[in-house]
Amino acid sequence: MTKRLFLLDGMALAYRAHFAFINRPIFNSKGMNTSALFGFTATLIDLITREKPSHLAIVFDTSAPTGRHLEFEAYKANRQEMPEDLSAALPHLSRVAEAFGIPVIRKDGYEADDIIGTLATRAAQEDFMTYMVTPDKDFGQLVTDRILIYRPSYKGDAPEILDSGAVCARWGIERTEQVIDILGLAGDASDNIPGVPGIGPKTAQKLINQFGSVEGILSNLAQLKGKQLDRLREHADQARLSTRLATINRDVPIEIKPEALVLHPLKPDIVNALFSEFEFRSLGRRLFGEEFQLEMTEASKEIAPRSAGEPGQLELLETTPFNTLADVPHRYHRVNDATGRKNLAAALRELPSFCFDTETTDLNVRRADLLGLALSWKKGEAWYVQFDRDPAVARIQLKDFRDAFSAPGITKVGHNLKYDLAIMKRHGIEVSGPFFDTMLAHALVEPEQRHGMDYLAETCLAYRTIHLDALLKDESGGTRTMADIPPEQLAEYSAEDADVTWQLSECLGPLIRECAQERVFFEIEAPLIPVLVDMEEAGIALDAAVLNEFSRELGERIRQIENSIVELVGHEFNLNSPKQLGEVLFDELKLMEKPKKTRTGQYATNEQTLATLASKHPVVRAILEHRTLAKLKGTYVDTLPAAVDPATGRIHSHFGQLHTVTGRLQSNSPNLQNIPVRSEEGREIRKAFVAGSADRVLLSADYSQIELRIIAALSQDPGLLDAFRQGLDIHSATAARIYGVDTQSVTREMRSKAKMVNFGIPYGISPFGLAQRLGVGRTEAAELIDQYFAQFSGVQGYIDRTLACAREKGYAETITGRRRFLRDINSGNATVRSAAERNAINMPIQGTAADMIKIAMARVRDRLREKHLQTRLLLQVHDELVFEVPETEVETVRPLIVEAMTTALDLPVPIVVETGIGRNWLEAH
Repeated sequence: MTKRLFLLDGMALAYRAHFAFINRPIFNSKGMNTSALFGFTATLIDLITREKPSHLAIVFDTSAPTGRHLEFEAYKANRQEMPEDLSAALPHLSRVAEAFGIPVIRKDGYEADDIIGTLATRAAQEDFMTYMVTPDKDFGQLVTDRILIYRPSYKGDAPEILDSGAVCARWGIERTEQVIDILGLAGDASDNIPGVPGIGPKTAQKLINQFGSVEGILSNLAQLKGKQLDRLREHADQARLSTRLATINRDVPIEIKPEALVLHPLKPDIVNALFSEFEFRSLGRRLFGEEFQLEMTEASKEIAPRSAGEPGQLELLETTPFNTLADVPHRYHRVNDATGRKNLAAALRELPSFCFDTETTDLNVRRADLLGLALSWKKGEAWYVQFDRDPAVARIQLKDFRDAFSAPGITKVGHNLKYDLAIMKRHGIEVSGPFFDTMLAHALVEPEQRHGMDYLAETCLAYRTIHLDALLKDESGGTRTMADIPPEQLAEYSAEDADVTWQLSECLGPLIRECAQERVFFEIEAPLIPVLVDMEEAGIALDAAVLNEFSRELGERIRQIENSIVELVGHEFNLNSPKQLGEVLFDELKLMEKPKKTRTGQYATNEQTLATLASKHPVVRAILEHRTLAKLKGTYVDTLPAAVDPATGRIHSHFGQLHTVTGRLQSNSPNLQNIPVRSEEGREIRKAFVAGSADRVLLSADYSQIELRIIAALSQDPGLLDAFRQGLDIHSATAARIYGVDTQSVTREMRSKAKMVNFGIPYGISPFGLAQRLGVGRTEAAELIDQYFAQFSGVQGYIDRTLACAREKGYAETITGRRRFLRDINSGNATVRSAAERNAINMPIQGTAADMIKIAMARVRDRLREKHLQTRLLLQVHDELVFEVPETEVETVRPLIVEAMTTALDLPVPIVVETGIGRNWLEAH
């Protein structure tokens, strides 16, 4: 059909979008949570570009009570309060719709479901094909050959269209309208529809298939017996009430006709203004291409309100543009001769601080050649030093600045200084601190925002920089390299970067003090920059032959497991197909009475589901082992050799300082922090990481149970402190207290359960979560947690104090003062609030551990350099440091490293560091 109407369930899509980003919410520079707006808008763009609807409307609920509320006061009464951030975003959804030329429909007294049901029914009679865009399963009752459910893309999944066959298969019914009867019998917890007590979805399905409807069942009660008869006879009126509540009204008195819902072209100026206000750069590029730029610092484009279905007028108010290089006074100088370089270098040596920025041919430090150097130490003025295009000559020219950069008393300012320090080091100059990195500074004072320099210029300085994307386009519209950019353009671009970064440092310096982040910034993060530069340059040697042999062994084991699975099942099937696997496990083997299904209607076959079935059939254990080995082989064993730099024979991972809100370092390209260590197969991978020469070894230094020790320090719990001070096995000591026995009577099972409780407490583990991890009942799990807090009341006191402080201040902090802001800590929505509470409990623990190891890393580097030792730090993996050590230095550096790690922070609990030596990482660990 040429007429294709898409009706969007606005509130359901807004909720879905908001919670899709619940763990990593999106905020603009004004502190507004734009997660719902971003997800909702992305869905609109995807829908319009993918499906090209002829007609489209967005339907919203109102706050007015509906007929269902009047008939049943408890209707939807169990729903949690809407998250405050989502509530604040809702008014802007209508503005987005208006900007896209999409009608918004709402009517007091009726839910969006009813309006969509009415419009869909009318449209079907007027030769429309209608798509109800919603994640809500209840809409299945409306599906016909002309009315379908459209579930839009979600977290990378492809959109899903459900016809009557798919709906009937999902609900196990013969006709789509029987969805109503299933809900009438089984109820619907999300809407607080009671249904019939004791009648679940499976029983409802059987009864509906036997009798056709709720009324059919109630008319044939004589054919039932036992509890079913009693329940249905006693709750017949409630079944009828529930059926009415579940029925979507298809006769809402609205005058708007489907033909009036024509999709009009979007208004580029209005969309641009909204995207600027909400700072949706990526969405802007999707719509308008890579040329898209935000228009203003404070967008004031507003849309006049209109009634549902009316065309309305879009009113464009005056806006304030960003300043650019052409708007502000500035003096940028080019330096391209020896005299100029020497004069500039002499001026730098007399300064207390200066900003610098390198221009190179590549973002990869190991491939980059130096093109130029930009310098600034006053607002509006900068110098660009142009180097010879011959790398060898450029290296010689750079030496003019050696004294200024190596001077330890001059503060070096930059944005993402780790890159610039690495470039300078590869070109023969080691830059000395102190350092002021504007990217790191902003990440501490505004951790939830983006930290790119262009973004900071707009948000902090109301200034739009020259964008590199535009600079890399040549006159014909093609792309060019950095080396191909005309020198005068590159000079202006680079000088502006240095000037802007200097201004950002002046802006962010006071904010560091206002946010009480001086200690974290100046004593932890800034001193760590050169440590990471050295680590990334050093890399770690990899013996590819070890991995190749292990890959062959894994491949053979995987094939053997596949053959055993075929034997156990009796036929071949695609192990990588969730659909086929689900059919084998649940239709053929019937391993679960009520199998869980995904939102696409397929059986759930994820790790968690399979783990609960592992004891029921050997095929499940074989499948889990197959997945483990296949992931190990594909993710690590077969891919790590490709990450080796052929020039060094080593892997040079990158380490990000503030990519995590707790301050933990993050390894990438490749990620060496996620190499499995708990399984025997995972540990085999560590064999391939080796010392770089025969006269060297790897030394591993690992904090022992550091987070538990930090809990003891923070909580001041006498039991925990005493156990650590006596050097007891903490898990056995915990088990003894929980179970009321002496430590000699603690069994392996007791210790295992106590260990899980110990490690779960920092993450706010619930009885449900603990029960799943231990494979025990929720009652037993709850008792374990209760006993833990009864025996270690200081920990409960720590949790209570931390939550109270977080609720008052809006953040949790480490011992050093690193903060994690918790916007939702006082939310009225229990789900959102609980997540914030778990983060509040965990932040002081995990964040303090991150601070400790960062401090230790900087101290170790300083002491190694003071003693002129050749030992190098190669890796940081959570609580472990890995060094490459000449054999002659082992006995010297081992106590040096241990001392630096154990004294990083002064805690009232013994800090233990375990060390190991080996030719490879596995031996050392």
